[in-house]
Amino acid sequence: MKIGFLFPGQGSQSIGMGKDLYEKYEIVRNIYNEVKKLTGINIAKITFEGPEELLNETKNTQLAILTMSLGILEILKQKNIKCDIQAGLSLGEYTALINSQVLSLDEGIKLVQKRGEYMQNLLPEGNWQMAAILGLTDEQVEEICKKVKCGFVKPANYNTLGQVAISGEEKAIKEAEIIAKESDAKKVMILKTAGPFHTEKLIESSKALRKELETITINKLETKVIKNIDGEFYENTDDIKDILAKHIINPVRFSKTLQNMLDNGIDTFIEIGPGKTLSGFVKRMKTEKNIQIFNINDVISLEKVLSFINM
Repeated sequence: MKIGFLFPGQGSQSIGMGKDLYEKYEIVRNIYNEVKKLTGINIAKITFEGPEELLNETKNTQLAILTMSLGILEILKQKNIKCDIQAGLSLGEYTALINSQVLSLDEGIKLVQKRGEYMQNLLPEGNWQMAAILGLTDEQVEEICKKVKCGFVKPANYNTLGQVAISGEEKAIKEAEIIAKESDAKKVMILKTAGPFHTEKLIESSKALRKELETITINKLETKVIKNIDGEFYENTDDIKDILAKHIINPVRFSKTLQNMLDNGIDTFIEIGPGKTLSGFVKRMKTEKNIQIFNINDVISLEKVLSFINM
């Protein structure tokens, strides 16, 4: 068995996520308490009680998803369950880097707090949106974005085969949706995000994050991590600070990331954090291998994974 961990990003959040894990496991509560101590934010209260508008603020969303994923990882560490390769979608890459010890827990948490604040507060003025287009090729979505005349829109997340998320101005997203449906897209879904993420519109956020990264210690990789920016493995020789600064202004190559994991023998995928989005992405990938796909987002799904691993 070769295990791959996957960590979700912004958009997978929901009120109450992780609450049963928090109530059952002291080590999960310890993570939430550590995040509160480091950031001054009671992320447990925001996550479990809302309101939804507060949780959906980028600065809170990113911290909430990270905290839940880190809490689950603590349980897996206690059970001696490790991965061979790990990757995350956008924000989720930071979870992977913390778990691989490239970023220390404390510095990783504080860095994600700053990242969320910059991505929320340093947006250019405008009405921004993201949408996922299903049923078209990467190239078709790229052409659709080029055809839009009424505003800015770019491919942002190459999620899986037949699914690309676009990012830009609300009016441009609406025009892209019309063109996509005319091109026989199966579906266009508006996402729970609040900015033109993974485009050059976040250049000010990228510059601010770059300055923040200069204060961070980068450690040696303890586990293989695949990076979003090109779908290739991080190397200890990489300029990781530069990569993370560019990360929020470049598209996420997640379909390539998943293919890389499959090509390197991963046969058991475990999504760690809220939702089942990344599990769905794996299911859409083409492979002749017999693979197992799990997600851990509550006590029941955790116990299912523990039972399978310990068979």
